[in-house]
Amino acid sequence: MEPILETKRLILREIDPDHDFENWAQAFADPDTVKHLGIEVMNRQQAWRSMAVNMGHWQIRGYGFMSVIEKATGKWAGRIGPWNPEGWPQPEIGWTLHPDFTGKGYATEAGAACIQYAFETLGWDEVIHVIAPENIASINVAEKLGSRYLRTIPNIPGMYDKPCLIYGQSKQHNR
Repeated sequence: MEPILETKRLILREIDPDHDFENWAQAFADPDTVKHLGIEVMNRQQAWRSMAVNMGHWQIRGYGFMSVIEKATGKWAGRIGPWNPEGWPQPEIGWTLHPDFTGKGYATEAGAACIQYAFETLGWDEVIHVIAPENIASINVAEKLGSRYLRTIPNIPGMYDKPCLIYGQSKQHNR
């Protein structure tokens, strides 16, 4: 598959179930990976449906999470990209990494490419990141990306029943 974005160490491309599903299923079956996403661990069937939802978002919005591929190994490292499902506070750049690929700076590297993509290609004026208050790692990523705390929302109706922090930045700030 053709890359949509490329960084020094990563390729961000369309989700490819034939190549991505095994690592996708492993990631979403990991309690540490999903604990801040407002979801429970997933079995294979649930993970498959999750992947299908992400692919469907592309069909509806024309953008969505991309598979993150580590150049050095060709392995699926996570999903990162623009996201804005029904009921979301506003368009965001979000990230979820497979547990084998955390702590390497991949979320920051791919997130920066996605923010640039959102501003330059999608024409967004602002990006946000919806983060659980206890998710210190994602708060750190957001801050490394140049985003700042904007507000707290009480929940995302029908999706997440706890407060969420909203970090973000404007296109003007990003220049």
